[in-house]
Amino acid sequence: MNNVFDEKRTIDLLGQLVNIPSPSGYTATIMQFIGSYLKNIGIEYKQTNKGAIIATIEGENNASHRLLTAHVDTLGAMVKEVKANGRLKLAMIGGFKWNAVEGEYCTIHTAQGKKIRGTILLHETTVHVYSNPDAIKRDADHIEVRIDEKCFNADDVRATGIEVGDFVSFDPRFEVIDSGFVKSRHLDDKASTALVLQLVKYIKENDIKLPYTTHFYISNNEEIGYGGNSNIPEQVVEYIAVDMGAIGDGQSSDEYTVSICAKDSSGPYHYELTRHLVELAKTNSIDYKLDIYPNYGSDASAAIRAGFDVKHALFGPGIEASHAYERTHVDSLRATAQLLYTYVISRMDSED
Repeated sequence: MNNVFDEKRTIDLLGQLVNIPSPSGYTATIMQFIGSYLKNIGIEYKQTNKGAIIATIEGENNASHRLLTAHVDTLGAMVKEVKANGRLKLAMIGGFKWNAVEGEYCTIHTAQGKKIRGTILLHETTVHVYSNPDAIKRDADHIEVRIDEKCFNADDVRATGIEVGDFVSFDPRFEVIDSGFVKSRHLDDKASTALVLQLVKYIKENDIKLPYTTHFYISNNEEIGYGGNSNIPEQVVEYIAVDMGAIGDGQSSDEYTVSICAKDSSGPYHYELTRHLVELAKTNSIDYKLDIYPNYGSDASAAIRAGFDVKHALFGPGIEASHAYERTHVDSLRATAQLLYTYVISRMDSED
């Protein structure tokens, strides 16, 4: 199992993924990248009407299936208003706080395909003019985009091609530290996506026969609540969301282990399947933490709410400062890769 996690390949792929802008609703480019990746390693896939990708590897048992999903859509914004002062008012995509992106560089993606740079700022940023900017609420009425074009009014902005409804992506600032830390926006959930794609490649390169037909579902709408809750084959018995572990006060998860979720805001995950994952981690000496995420939902919980009759579970690398400038460690990526592999080659928990 030592060869399951290829650190260089995984980090290189993760860097490519986070540097492709993909806020929910604007994911065509990254899905094309993933399609090309799968094609290059000889894996066939289907694309849903919503743009998600499903790659299937047939197993020894083709009656009972498994599905693993990770998502590549990210937080972002859209142009809500072209303001009279030549700046942009934003509408959020996904659940983040304005303070998490204040001061961040961004790109406005126009309908004509033009990319225009800008900075997300509090309107009253200049301390030499505004006496108490700390007291001003960070919200859509005070946060705006200063675009890097010579624009003095709304007409000037529109002349650049910018219009209401254009997508805005945040700079990821991807960085790998010698101590093993990986820092970037959008590790949620591109870290897990990189691990899932690397797993598919490992299975293909080593001609591994899986015990069950397994679907690898790369979703593109998770951050807005409906990613992998459609196009689930009826044979699927076990549904695993591979997504970030939440770190903070009172949490067990950290940046060095794989985090297995017992419960989130949607309720408990399937008890027996969760215990199966825990036992796999114990048996294979995989560093893990069992945790509860109080303000969290996943594609797996969305599938349950949509009425699918599946056993659902959730695990993934621990991510610090979620929905902000995130960080994890290669140890956590390695542990997640190991649990992914031991899971897909294991017998279903009901057969243990």
